[in-house]
Amino acid sequence: IPEGRTFGVLGGTGSGKSTVVQLLSRLYELKDSRGSICIGGREIRDIPIEELRRNIGTVLQEPFLYSRTIRENISASVPDASMEEIRYAAQIACIDDAIMSFPDGYDTLVGERGVTLSGGQKQRCAFARAVVCGPKIIFADEPTGALDSHSARVLLEIISQLHEDLETTVFMVTHDAFCASYAERILFLKDGKIFNELVKGEKTRGVFYHEILDVLSLLG
Repeated sequence: IPEGRTFGVLGGTGSGKSTVVQLLSRLYELKDSRGSICIGGREIRDIPIEELRRNIGTVLQEPFLYSRTIRENISASVPDASMEEIRYAAQIACIDDAIMSFPDGYDTLVGERGVTLSGGQKQRCAFARAVVCGPKIIFADEPTGALDSHSARVLLEIISQLHEDLETTVFMVTHDAFCASYAERILFLKDGKIFNELVKGEKTRGVFYHEILDVLSLLG
């Protein structure tokens, strides 16, 4: 996957797509000798886990927030992040205005003791947490799966803008054709194996979307 590109893996439940992103982010360890995973030319098992965590951000389908302040939630992956870095990440994730509308701003508590955030707000806070470290790679595992159509579109536009502005490599796993249409290249998985591949090239996203639907119909 070339640096600075948006790459998608698409497939049905049980196809292996989430396992791929878990292996790439070392949430699962690659234990056999049949293959290797390299990031920047380095075997992933040779990269210290702390270094790896500083260079990747992960966004999951079900965003998890601690019962702490919004500031602490965003900086969870980088505890020594400055307020300027935290707010910049929130602005990238388009959540800064909503946070500043709360009585205590970034010191607002979330969860049982504080405010209740919508699904879209939780996902955007989780996205801010993923980008606060200035990652070279974003792994997004079904990032829109728990969102309504409007919130999903907003998050996809955020990811697209991040890719364009910061040239961050985005690796997105999804089962949704609309979400996948934001990628530049897609691999389709079936039963743990590559079934097909599509490259967007100069096509419009609308044309690419219908090509994705055609392949999904073959996948069943």
